[in-house]
Amino acid sequence: MKRALFICSQNRLRSPTAEQFFSSWPNVETDSAGLGGDATVPLSTEQIAWANIIFVMEKAHKNKLSAKFKSHLNGKRVICLDIPDDYEYMQVELIKLLEAKAGRFLRAS
Repeated sequence: MKRALFICSQNRLRSPTAEQFFSSWPNVETDSAGLGGDATVPLSTEQIAWANIIFVMEKAHKNKLSAKFKSHLNGKRVICLDIPDDYEYMQVELIKLLEAKAGRFLRAS
C-alpha cells in the first residue's frame, strides 16, 4: 500500500485536488496538508510519519519542509512535482498534470 502525502502552501487547491484524485486509485491511501501558517490543514509530524511517499508542489515547499521537519524526514521519499499555484480545485488541467507527474510513482508495481 502506498501512503501518499501531498503538500502545498495553503492546502486549498493543489494538494486537496491530488488527495481527492488519487484516493480512488488501487493500493493508494492519500492525505494532504499545507505549509503556510493559515493552511486549511497544517502539516503535522504524524502525517509525515504515516506517509511512505511525500509530494510537494514547488521547490520552495521542499525547502520549507526540509527546514521545518528535517528530523522527521529520515528515510522519506520527497518528490517535487513543479506545479505552480495557477489552478483551481479539481481543475481538469491540474488533474492531468498531477496524473502525469505523480501517477508514475503511485501506479501498482
